[in-house]
Amino acid sequence: MSTAFLSRLLPDLAPWRSSRDFRTLFFQGAITFFTSFMAMIALPLQIKHLTDSPLAVGAMGAVELVPLVVFGLYGGALADSLDRRRLILLSEAGLGVLALILLVNALLPEPLLWPLYVVAAGVSALAGLQRPALDSLMARIVPHEQMTAAAALNALRYQIGAIAGPAAAGIVVAYAGYATAYAVTVVGFAVSVLLCTRLAPAPPSPGAERPSLRGIAEGARYAWSRPVLLGTYAVDLAAMFLAFPNTIYPFLADELDAVWALGLMYSAGAVGSLVLGMTSGWTSRIRRHGLFVVCGAAVWGAAVAAAGLLANIWLVLLCLAVAGAGDMLSGLGRATIWNQTIPEELRGRLAGIEVLSYSVGPQLGQVRAGAMAGWTGTRSAFWGGGLLCVAAVAALTALLPSLVTYDSETDEDARRRREAREAAAAEEYGAGTAA
Repeated sequence: MSTAFLSRLLPDLAPWRSSRDFRTLFFQGAITFFTSFMAMIALPLQIKHLTDSPLAVGAMGAVELVPLVVFGLYGGALADSLDRRRLILLSEAGLGVLALILLVNALLPEPLLWPLYVVAAGVSALAGLQRPALDSLMARIVPHEQMTAAAALNALRYQIGAIAGPAAAGIVVAYAGYATAYAVTVVGFAVSVLLCTRLAPAPPSPGAERPSLRGIAEGARYAWSRPVLLGTYAVDLAAMFLAFPNTIYPFLADELDAVWALGLMYSAGAVGSLVLGMTSGWTSRIRRHGLFVVCGAAVWGAAVAAAGLLANIWLVLLCLAVAGAGDMLSGLGRATIWNQTIPEELRGRLAGIEVLSYSVGPQLGQVRAGAMAGWTGTRSAFWGGGLLCVAAVAALTALLPSLVTYDSETDEDARRRREAREAAAAEEYGAGTAA
């Protein structure tokens, strides 16, 4: 295999080289993801330990959903009206305080149950506030033509955390206890806050309005008026609602007589995403990012369907890994289109809507999978949901053809956004030369 071919496959590091803030956020995110996964695994395990109730563990998802929806939308409005660096810094500090509460509670002679739910809701709320600011900041600190490469590097960072964090959490909880896992999380957030202080200020656009329901509605109207954006949201929601099977993995493992492979089922998707991320260099040279969205979602659905039809556990794991790769490909397309087309003054509010599109879908998808499995059986919940996903993607492609034909060089919104960034860069250069 030639060196030139390998270089085209390896991740494109251009955003890393061109943006100091991107490098800072990369390291900050890597630390946050790893240590957050420690708490994300320890928290439900501790609830299980205190209650021995599946219902009590499942209730954590219900507690998290409403704050995520409400504060995700409000966080998008805040990101358009406040300094995004300050919003990221304060919310990160708040998440560290919540981790400290978990640590103190775990150190009590008899840990309490209710603080675990309060913290879960608080983490969801702060994540909803922070995520739009983080997502919208990418469009400002990374050059327009490097958006796909930046999305691939960010996804790669997340997948490494998604694999290493839970694995480390299981070992730490088993051998050192919940308090140690929470202590690691506290230290991680402390380091993350220090890294956030190194970010350059990111003030709002001139004339930015205060957060309001009217402003949120304005962002929603903009998204509704853009078929390409609408298509990215609709495809993602359909894929996650119809073919998100995580909640029924234990039942599939039982049917395959492979309980030992349950952990591998949960990590297979992350492994597939990681492999695609490690070979994502070619994605930086593609301009038809809408094809990423629809093809990735179709692969996701088809692979989930195949996992439900196969009886060999290793083939099932391979299908789940392929599904993870498809999901990441679709995610790269969505992130690139969002960052290349949305105007700066609306970026935060649209990022808030994005939070809903990729968080509500999996939550509702777990309900769909569980209900369908109880009604028709575990296998049919897999293959039926996967085939419905493929059909829904095909229908949405027919209804919104502009998503498939999107081209970053010719799309009107992408061209307008690119010209605005070039004008801003020229103005900044002229001011610096004058000084």
